[in-house]
Amino acid sequence: MVKGTHQAKEDPRNKDVQIFINGTFYAREEARISVFDSGYLVGDGVWEAFRVHKGKLVFIDDHLNRLWQSAKVIGIALPFSKETLIAHVQETLAINGMWDHIHVRVMITRGIKKTPSQDPRLTISGPNLVIIAEHKEAAGESKQEGIRLFTSTYRRGSPDYLDPRLNCHSKLHEVQALIQAIEAGADEALMLDTQGFVATCNATNFFMVKDGEVWTSTGQYCMNGITRGKVLAICEKKGLPCYQKNFSLFDVYGADEAFVTGTFGGLTPVVKIDGKPIGESGAGPLTRQLSNWYEEWIEQEIQA
Repeated sequence: MVKGTHQAKEDPRNKDVQIFINGTFYAREEARISVFDSGYLVGDGVWEAFRVHKGKLVFIDDHLNRLWQSAKVIGIALPFSKETLIAHVQETLAINGMWDHIHVRVMITRGIKKTPSQDPRLTISGPNLVIIAEHKEAAGESKQEGIRLFTSTYRRGSPDYLDPRLNCHSKLHEVQALIQAIEAGADEALMLDTQGFVATCNATNFFMVKDGEVWTSTGQYCMNGITRGKVLAICEKKGLPCYQKNFSLFDVYGADEAFVTGTFGGLTPVVKIDGKPIGESGAGPLTRQLSNWYEEWIEQEIQA
């Protein structure tokens, strides 16, 4: 089993899920999209992923706002409203009989190209919309034991050539960082910014705890994750000192605790970075407390 923040329990129901593609449902093994699709050809598309608990699309407004912003940034005019997209998601959940512990991924590409090319003017269709919903419950191993990070030599880039806040299909940079980490014997990659300060991880946001203070990066060189934002809001609400600041590996190696945040895994403790132990084994006390508060927030969303 793959260990990391996306480690999930095996669920045999997923082999029979129906996939939504442009208004039609297909069996998982029959779900296809053209080889001339812009996303396949040049990674030209955006995506969003969120959780469904007890029928509730958790923090859906935050996720859709980010999706619409990303589409606008790369010049994709979405031919449907947020309400229509939610209706498509609900239809996907209904046809699959899904209710709890569901992970939904929405993918939008520019459309079908006339010929393989980067040029958006050669797109001959409207945007392609794919919705994949799966029964997906996080495995307890990563939460209980924590994960190991390795600092990749691949840096998070400057926003003047590919803004790290853009949730686009072009994730090869992060894949390279993750491969490097795996080859080094770690579970996921820690990535620095162009100045050498800690930025983020390949698929999650990084936090550290020192002397009762919570630190995370400035947000200029990382995906501004929804869960990251919730942790910042929790710290403010609970009166915990929390800082978005520049800090280096010097600070990280001396951290009392560390954790990463993401939509699927929530808060996942980090126990080693570059082979150096961080705090005690498993999650530290502040990480556990923040994780509990985050889960309480989700429960409030469900009950709202």
